[in-house]
Amino acid sequence: MQFFLPFLILFLSFLVNLSGVKCAAVLSLERVFPLNHSLDVELLRARDHLRNARFLQGFVGGVVDFSVQGTSDPFLVGVTGSSALLLYFTRVKLGTPPREFNVQIDTGSDVLWVTCSTCSNCPKTSGLGVQLNNFDTTSSSTAGLVPCSHPICTSQFQTTATQCPPQSNQCSYAFQYGDGSGTSGFYVSDTFYFDAVLGESMTANSSAAVVFGCSTFQSGDLTKSDKAIDGIFGFGQGDLSVISQLSSHGITPRVFSHCLKGDGSGGGILVLGEILEPGIVYTPLVPSQPHYNLYLQSIAVGGQLLPIDPAVFATSGNRGTIIDTGTTLAYLAEEAFDPFVSAITAAVSQFTTPTISKGSQCYLVSSSVSSVFPPVSLNFAGGATMLLKPEEYLMFMSNYPGATLWCIGFQKFQGGTTILGDLVLKDKIFVYDLAHQRIGWTNYDCSSSVNVSVTSSKDFINAGQLMSSSSRDMLIKLLPLSILALLIHTLISIHAFPNFVT
Repeated sequence: MQFFLPFLILFLSFLVNLSGVKCAAVLSLERVFPLNHSLDVELLRARDHLRNARFLQGFVGGVVDFSVQGTSDPFLVGVTGSSALLLYFTRVKLGTPPREFNVQIDTGSDVLWVTCSTCSNCPKTSGLGVQLNNFDTTSSSTAGLVPCSHPICTSQFQTTATQCPPQSNQCSYAFQYGDGSGTSGFYVSDTFYFDAVLGESMTANSSAAVVFGCSTFQSGDLTKSDKAIDGIFGFGQGDLSVISQLSSHGITPRVFSHCLKGDGSGGGILVLGEILEPGIVYTPLVPSQPHYNLYLQSIAVGGQLLPIDPAVFATSGNRGTIIDTGTTLAYLAEEAFDPFVSAITAAVSQFTTPTISKGSQCYLVSSSVSSVFPPVSLNFAGGATMLLKPEEYLMFMSNYPGATLWCIGFQKFQGGTTILGDLVLKDKIFVYDLAHQRIGWTNYDCSSSVNVSVTSSKDFINAGQLMSSSSRDMLIKLLPLSILALLIHTLISIHAFPNFVT
């Protein structure tokens, strides 16, 4: 029987693909550098500043603003002085035979792109502790160039400067960023591999053809080896995002979820499907936006609403409230920042020693921050509240005799934009339900297991539980009845015809 199990898993995977049933694709998350180190806030601000410049740029001369993560200034480790980049990334396999690439997850962009083997001026080594790989179209037997007549190419022409070079029918792209960096290349269609959830303690390798970018030229910060990674995994809402492509083929639902672990070495889980948790609350997305904009309505500190005009958070032009996994800290529109800091300081001034450190409002604390600092509530449309613990709006800076120094992690953003980055997003389940144009969340221990479901029409067709761990172990609780029936039938057949088993 034990010799038959691998074949059985592959057989079930084939049946799932053949039946057109949607499945959950699961990717483990890792973080290049842990959070339990003292950080240089100026470098964190500089990193986010460069990203935000790219994030908010408009279209210039037909060249799209395509936000890229993992390419801006690193933070400094206070003890050793070495540098690294704080980011969450996952590994994807592309091509035949499959090759593995380290790519940063980016909810602010659409395209999955990796460095091409023919790339000029591209980093050859990385200072982030990951091995750099590149994609070679000639080494993959399933790779195909995307022609200009391809629907994805023609649909992107007006919005991403996709074009065909002279005397070529090869769909290409060129992205320029606000900080002066950029990348260009061409689109490729090839096999994308992922783990499909089948049932009790079982997953199967599955695959699908997707279109992704092959970068042949990079400039600016993208060329710096100390910040280099293989590419970017865009999770935006556009047609070119992998989640949209897999959904359009009926492979996965139009929903993805993540749980980013904040402490220790980080990590977490990323699911092309829906994480289920009773405490999740949902709020609608602002329609027709290139990023994940939400209707933030008010902020409360210790249960008291701050005197902030709700219009401060309204979406118009470059203004609004954005969820972004590529921003390290969190940023408040300038009209909301001062009331927020003033309220925190007033609430803790009797129990801490307020001080200014490197331009940030900080506090010397002689006890645990959770016993001194008040909770913060971000209130969104639809009655959804995001409750922040002190560690989710403060940053630990250093130890002093009998005290610790903590600083406000939120930064002032001049320009009317509020960006909720990893400081806020960590230690929470986030569900991006694109089919229903809403985002949900709940506080969660991302080192624990998560319940996953996949829906087709109105019915759950797959449900299970995934473990968030560096070893990527998965434990599935429930089997779909149809697959369970097939499994039982197969096992009966094995007992009835034992000679078929070697």
